[in-house]
Amino acid sequence: MADMDHALQPPARLRELASWQASKVSTLGARLTAQRMPLSARADFAVLAALEEYGALSQAEIGRRLGLDRNDVSGILNRLEGCRRVNRQADPANRRRNVVTLTAAGRQHLEELQQHADAVQAELLAGLDAAERRQLHSLLAKLLDSHKPQPA
Repeated sequence: MADMDHALQPPARLRELASWQASKVSTLGARLTAQRMPLSARADFAVLAALEEYGALSQAEIGRRLGLDRNDVSGILNRLEGCRRVNRQADPANRRRNVVTLTAAGRQHLEELQQHADAVQAELLAGLDAAERRQLHSLLAKLLDSHKPQPA
């Protein structure tokens, strides 16, 4: 059995690359997330989380913060507004700009989506204890902070 496992492993030169490992973990995380959350729910989660953390934002600011195209943001907001999870109103200071706010229904939906995200993280990080999870988060944050932010 050990020989069989070894035969399926990629070369050590790949396994030793942090970028290769991060890519594999990212793919695994995306697959686990897709099992629990449809694509629309993942987009909702990102937008609702931004509104919760930063307060009222323009559509353009949501797009910039999340690295999303303006047309994608508009579609997400149309869906969320249709479910009364966000309010979108013209900015009194600039009528050409919309300001988006989170509603109580949006906050409740965000909490439901957070439960799915937490379950995915628990499954993804199951091989690590609590201290190792904190260390991994800290190291990943340090790595990301050392580079210029990139669009999603």
